[in-house]
Amino acid sequence: MSDYLLEMKNVTKIFPGVAALRGVDLAVRHGEIHALMGENGAGKSTLMKCIAGIYRPTSGEIIFDGKSRVFNNPAEALAGGISMIHQELSPVLYRPIMENVWLGREPLTKLGLVDHNKMYALTKEVLKEIELEEDPTTLMTNLTVAKMQMVEIAKAVSYNSKLLIMDEPTSSLAEKEIKQLFSIMRKLKSQGKSIIFITHKLDEIYEITDQVTIYRDGNYIGSEPTSNLKVDRLINMMVGRDVKEMFPKIPCSIGDVRLEVKNLSNRKYFKNVSFTVRRGEILGIAGLVGAGRTEVVETIFGVRPHTGGEIFIDGKKAEIKSPADAIKSGMAWLTEDRRGSGIFPMLAVQLNIAIATIPKFLNKIGLIREAQLNKSCEEFVRKIQVKTPSLEQHVENLSGGNQQKVLVARWLMTNPDILFMDEPTRGIDVGTKSEIHRLISQLAGEGKSIVMISSELPEVMGMSDRIMIMHQGKVTGIIENTKTLTQEELMAYATDTVDEYRKTKGGKQ
Repeated sequence: MSDYLLEMKNVTKIFPGVAALRGVDLAVRHGEIHALMGENGAGKSTLMKCIAGIYRPTSGEIIFDGKSRVFNNPAEALAGGISMIHQELSPVLYRPIMENVWLGREPLTKLGLVDHNKMYALTKEVLKEIELEEDPTTLMTNLTVAKMQMVEIAKAVSYNSKLLIMDEPTSSLAEKEIKQLFSIMRKLKSQGKSIIFITHKLDEIYEITDQVTIYRDGNYIGSEPTSNLKVDRLINMMVGRDVKEMFPKIPCSIGDVRLEVKNLSNRKYFKNVSFTVRRGEILGIAGLVGAGRTEVVETIFGVRPHTGGEIFIDGKKAEIKSPADAIKSGMAWLTEDRRGSGIFPMLAVQLNIAIATIPKFLNKIGLIREAQLNKSCEEFVRKIQVKTPSLEQHVENLSGGNQQKVLVARWLMTNPDILFMDEPTRGIDVGTKSEIHRLISQLAGEGKSIVMISSELPEVMGMSDRIMIMHQGKVTGIIENTKTLTQEELMAYATDTVDEYRKTKGGKQ
């Protein structure tokens, strides 16, 4: 018996106009947690889709469980013992959790009808295994993005596969949920199952994985035991260069208050939220999943109605009842759910960038001035360094990091004064993160007001001038001096235990 459950040899995958994989290798042992690392566009997800039967390799060999295999579709891969959690969620929103978990393999009665009682019991069992306390009859649309991700994990675990592929499973999870996931991964490993784990969070690599394989621009770079790789060498192998500054904060002058929010409330999600944002300032919003951070921004932007409070822009009361009102008021909003409410996957890069500003490119008879539109889009593609073969490329064919850059370009094209950025670097590689951080800092330097929500504590602490922290719909603190703030103190605010924290630290104020 081979030491390896999976071996991929000299695998190439060519799409029209682009070679996504160029003769790459991968070897995963039985009972191993194996990390795949590389920048967005390195070919990690494409390689996994070749294993999972979504793509068929152009050339190369896949040996799984001792046999040379070609999976023609995901059903064949699942039957062969391979399941995959995808980076982009695609739940059936208006159906319950249990139907999402058992979709296409529902338990049946002797009469051939769906056995809902058995499905409920099986779902309850698998949710208990991943420590998700939700009723199996809850509609997916009523769950947070984080809980939807946990349901996807439950579904993958329920297949009892020999190989489980996890593509960015922690991207929308809070610290507590990540610990749950790692506990599940260790349990699966102890059962002899193998896990391929794709993430851009370096701390997770060192905490949970045994082996790391690195790719760059569709090429195999190397594979080593995690314990042998120091952080600086790992980053250099991934990006082919040194990333000197992860949080390149440019000193800039902070001006007058541009946005003021007074006692804003939404009956369901948060109450009496007040804060200000000044010109040239980056205000970070931190908190755990369910704190109400995203809901506050959605309410300011007119996506959700407010049940109390006021919004002022440059000292004047603003009536914002829709996103159109917000855009007219000089606001822009980079959503946390890139796939669900951000990109239009089947449209070209050009239209994805220009869709919020199409009216300004119309001529007198309502036709689009293509030359002017292309010129503006190309300018932002260059400015933000979007890697795309052309403006006509469907945005779904870009890497996650480049999709995010397209969304940034869309909103910058509206020339906003106030830019809300919700998880701006979620699912993005180390090199691109640094580029996005540099861009955020440059925008603040141009006098724009930035409100940045982030679940990554080093990011929110490294990029923000001030930080507002929330817990269960209320503001627990606004930190004016971020330089002296520790992650431990920030978490105390996020869990509303700051008084207890201060007592343990000798009455620190």
